[in-house]
Amino acid sequence: MEYRELGSTGVQVSPLCLGAMMFGAWGNTDHDDSIRTIHRALDAGINFVDTADVYARGESEEIVGKALQGRRDSVVLATKVHGSMHDTDPNMKGNSRRWIVQEVENSLRRLQTDWIDLYQIHRWDPRTDHDETLGALSDLQRAGKIRYLGSSTFPPSQIVEAQWTAEKRGHARYVCEQPPYSILVRGVETDVLPTCSRFGMGVIPWSPLAGGWLSGKYRKGSDTTSHRAARMPARYDLSIPGNQQKLEAVEQLAQLAEQAGLSLVHLALAFVLRHPAVTAPIIGPRTLEQLEGQLGAVDVELSDEVLDAIDEIVPAGTNLNSADAGWRPPWLDDTDARRR
Repeated sequence: MEYRELGSTGVQVSPLCLGAMMFGAWGNTDHDDSIRTIHRALDAGINFVDTADVYARGESEEIVGKALQGRRDSVVLATKVHGSMHDTDPNMKGNSRRWIVQEVENSLRRLQTDWIDLYQIHRWDPRTDHDETLGALSDLQRAGKIRYLGSSTFPPSQIVEAQWTAEKRGHARYVCEQPPYSILVRGVETDVLPTCSRFGMGVIPWSPLAGGWLSGKYRKGSDTTSHRAARMPARYDLSIPGNQQKLEAVEQLAQLAEQAGLSLVHLALAFVLRHPAVTAPIIGPRTLEQLEGQLGAVDVELSDEVLDAIDEIVPAGTNLNSADAGWRPPWLDDTDARRR
């Protein structure tokens, strides 16, 4: 594979990042099979692996940790913090110094490593000051427990504010953003991706296959039920107009892919890879077969004619379903925040 620079860090990463969300209770519960899939990805040249503490409440990190034994030094390892790790304790989540300093130790233990290459804040928390979060992350960086800081699904205003806070307070800054981005979820093209480019940040989009919509699984007349659909019905329930629009778009995209001599998966991944702001889309295979079907996308070159046709199906900057944005401002659901 031809490697790419992760923002302005000088770190070289593969153009596909292996996401580990589907390893464990959320997807493949067979640890040995998941490890074989991780090893196949590494053997194919992928040197970038992304997981999170919240994926199956730490099980994904444990699987990744076992898989990387003996190979850790050659892998750029990323994980995330923010999501709730306890059913009742309100402090075992979020972006506070208290939780970050505690949870990084748990992630290091589960991953069986002494350091994390990219430690990301999984979501912005309006209740926690950037100074609080960046101060804690900077201390962990100085302690050698993390190498770089990243954000995930931050709105563009908060990407900028975090950069300003880092400069003003003398903290380490976020070097990477992980937004949702696919042919069906193009909202980040409006401001997030240009903002990342201005600040020299790497971009590692999550869900380039739109949560499976662009895998070929969801077609007219097919069964749209799955574990993921059960967890996130707003993104799959066909009674929602935005999901109906996605289904219509998938049918047109599948025809376009066939005309171009490509699989729908390769069309979708090559589209995300083509954006100049993108470093490496995160693929999230559940099985070895799914991984094999995605690896070849790095060799696909989409013509301008195909890209123009994609724009006709889903216009630039458009999210067909707002639920796919990954984060909704809480004040939109709080009437007291909108009324005097």
